[in-house]
Amino acid sequence: MSRRCELTGKKANNAMAVSHSHRRTKRLQHANLQSKRVWWAGGNRWVRLKLSTKAIKTLETKGLEAMAREAGINLNHY
Repeated sequence: MSRRCELTGKKANNAMAVSHSHRRTKRLQHANLQSKRVWWAGGNRWVRLKLSTKAIKTLETKGLEAMAREAGINLNHY
């Protein structure tokens, strides 16, 4: 499975690591992903998702159904 938030689509960003002598090498800035069990009231069950921490915070205000609808996700497959 890819390192991508299932609700927001966040993924790694290309960046540069800069040393003290200012040599630059390529590196990746990974999204802060957490494996999380979320209660889905519509399906009356738990759903396991790989979410970014920003998505977890947004989930508390918007709700799982609304975020899944925006992302185009069918929660029955999770």
